[in-house]
Amino acid sequence: MDGNNRWAKQQGKPGPQGHKAGVEKIREVMESCRRHDIEVLTLFAFSSENWKRPPLEVEALMTLFLSYLKREAKKLNKEGVKLKVIGRRDRFSPKIQKAIAEAESLAQEGATTLVIAADYGGQWDMANAARQLAEKVAAGEMTPDEITTDSIQDHISMSDLPAPDLLIRTGGEHRISNFLLWQAAYSELYFCDLYWPDFDAKALDDAVADFHQRQRRFGKTSEQVLKQGEASA
Repeated sequence: MDGNNRWAKQQGKPGPQGHKAGVEKIREVMESCRRHDIEVLTLFAFSSENWKRPPLEVEALMTLFLSYLKREAKKLNKEGVKLKVIGRRDRFSPKIQKAIAEAESLAQEGATTLVIAADYGGQWDMANAARQLAEKVAAGEMTPDEITTDSIQDHISMSDLPAPDLLIRTGGEHRISNFLLWQAAYSELYFCDLYWPDFDAKALDDAVADFHQRQRRFGKTSEQVLKQGEASA
């Protein structure tokens, strides 16, 4: 969800107003996801690197995060949306850690899932999985030979959810910036010039339409994919 600061600057507003507008945009995008029968929406809210931002901006982001958790958990539960937060938690204040746990507990079931990546980084995610596996090897619970892509997958964030089909980045940047590096191995990438606060229902429609025009081969040839499609039709 990139471009909040630049959007605010464009509007002649202070940076925190851009982040506030970005938070308000989440509900509209979630409603659009329901129209497209999207079962899982993952939002990159705060990266591991975002701690490097100016202290006042980080403080504003933490305030918004806390406010969102307290305000939206009941609504998500009522609407049948499960909430899941991924990333480190020990660097958040005790108040935010408590709010995360309470929000997840309140919205723990639903036909659709909203994942919020907070203090998250793809490299941290893979290192964390490696550490857990190393601890099991050291404890004699498994051998090095048993470390496979499947065992890593079992210890990665979102291991209980399907791999993302489509990764959208707003704000005009053409990189994924340490987001879901393992999970997005076969995701389709879509880069949008709109700043996140301007990313509306039509913008999501355009991204989904673009996605459906692509052929996903997963290592197979085009001919194999076409034959498979004919066989399942």
